[in-house]
Parts: sequence; C-alpha cells; structure tokens
Amino acid sequence: MFRNIGELVILLLRTVQALPLVWRQRLKVIDQLYEIGHTSLLMVCILSFFIGGVLTLQTGPLLAERGLEGILGSIVGVSMCREFAPVMMAILIAGRNGSAIAAELGSMKVYQEIDALRTMDIDPVHFLVLPRVVAVAIALPILSLFSILVGWLGGALVASINEQIRVPTQLYYESLRQSVDFSDLTNGLFKSFCFAIMIGIVCCHQGLTTMGGPRGIGRSVTKAVVNSIVLILIFDYVLSRFLQYFE
Repeated sequence: MFRNIGELVILLLRTVQALPLVWRQRLKVIDQLYEIGHTSLLMVCILSFFIGGVLTLQTGPLLAERGLEGILGSIVGVSMCREFAPVMMAILIAGRNGSAIAAELGSMKVYQEIDALRTMDIDPVHFLVLPRVVAVAIALPILSLFSILVGWLGGALVASINEQIRVPTQLYYESLRQSVDFSDLTNGLFKSFCFAIMIGIVCCHQGLTTMGGPRGIGRSVTKAVVNSIVLILIFDYVLSRFLQYFE
C-alpha cells in the first residue's frame, strides 16, 4: 500500500513538472476531452436529473409535514452544489473513462508498446499520462456544472408535480436563489477538480504498472475503478472539512 502511495505521488509530481509541455500535446488533450466530455454529457444529464428528482422526492414530504416545504429549493440547491454533483460525476467518470484509461495503458504495457516509447526516448508520462490527466481535470468540473443545473431542474419538476409536496417552481427557485451562494458553486467545482486529478493519476498508474497479460489488464481496470471511488469518498470528507475553514 505504501509503495503504491509513493508511486502515485511520484507520478503526480512528474505530471505537474510536465505541465509546460501541455501545448505540445494539445491534440491529444482535445481527443481525450471529446472522449470524456462530449460522449458523457447525455449520461450526466440523465443521471443528474434523477438525482435532483430523488432528492426532492425523499425530503419534500418530510418538509411538507412540518410546514417547511418552502426551503426545499435551498436543500436541493446546496446539496447538488456541494456534494451530489461533484461526487456522483467523479464516480461516473471513474467508472466510465477511468476504466478505459487503465485498460488502454495496461494493454500498451502488456504488449510492450510503452517499452518501445522509452526505446525511442519518449517519456510515457509526457506522451500518455499528461494529456489524459489534463483532459479529466478540465472535463470533470464542466460536467459537474451541467450536473448542478440539470439536478436543480429535476428537483423543481418533481416538487411541482408531486401531490405530497406541491411547491411551485417560482417558490422553489426563489428559495434556491436565497440560499445558494457563489462559494457553494466554487466549492463543488474545486472538489471536482481535485477528484479529477485523483482519477487521472490513479488510473494511469494502474495502467502503467499492469503485468500478467489479459488477466492482468482486467485486474488493473478493477483496481483503478475501486481505488478511485474509495479515494473520492475519503477525500470528499477531507475536502469538505478543509473548505469549511474558508467559510
């Protein structure tokens, strides 16, 4: 475990040192942005719509019983900004794109393509890791922003049509506007950025350390997704606690 943590830290430092070379790898970054962002957008919208709807469906009746349905927009708005959007989108990207990154780099490692790059004096971190980490770090906050907006819309729709809640859309958004600050949005986007770095580094590391043929590729993909999700949930608490000091 400690060896893996050390390797992850070293890979992160080497990636940060390679950031001045991003412009040279811009075409690869754009390709990865398309794979991560554009192809995931529809899934993000569907998932976020129902997250907002379920959150409203579960909390709305409880608030209505106590005459507090007027604050429903506040609860959904803040929850989507601070927790649900960054965490759920990070888990989605880890499962959908992180697994693909680990499988792609793992197959290159098993079939000695990465050794061929080193033979040609091409650094795999510059050529393979940097574009993927940068693309994830750009795409995930943008997808989280879409998730927040669509989640608000899903919550408003459920609140207005559910007979147990019956909160008008105008009242819902008025409550949301009064409670959601710009800091709530920036906190969620900052979390998304941190989660994106973790996903990119963990999945690339698992791919680059793959051994054992096709079975090894499968193990690396599984480890990449599981480790990413575990780190997302652990650092969600750490980042939440850290951001509270700036409020």
